Amino acid sequence: MTRADLPRVCELLRQLADFEKLTDMLTGTPAMLERALFDDPQRLEGIVAERDGRIVGYALFHYTFSSFRATPRLWLEDLFVDPIARGTGAGDALVTEFCRIALERGCHRVDWDVLDWNPARQFYERLGASASSEGWTRYGMDAAAMRQLVERTRPS
Repeated sequence: MTRADLPRVCELLRQLADFEKLTDMLTGTPAMLERALFDDPQRLEGIVAERDGRIVGYALFHYTFSSFRATPRLWLEDLFVDPIARGTGAGDALVTEFCRIALERGCHRVDWDVLDWNPARQFYERLGASASSEGWTRYGMDAAAMRQLVERTRPS
């Protein structure tokens, strides 16, 4: 992914937010995404799929780490293919390249979240991915919850 790809990637990101019914969460700006992708330290990486010279899909990813295995993992933050390009192999190519990068970097696994109603689950399973059955429940805190915790525990 290059800086020149960002306008089209941002268009596709908006389509992803619409598809996932999460447009209210789309608060980042193209400039913020550009900094995450290209500034030092680089916090995010990306790859694109093209067809006839036009970007039809993208994947954004970043490192996570397993302390138990003492090895890195890659987290797939976004994977999206323009609906008009689905079924053309663009999604397969993106996931394959993502996995190639992970293996090349010594990652022992890759992970991502999928909304339980998303039909892409069948696509991922066709590629060999499986839903976690390890008994883990994912938790998170947004900025407001983090601030509330920090304020509540701040010494007086």
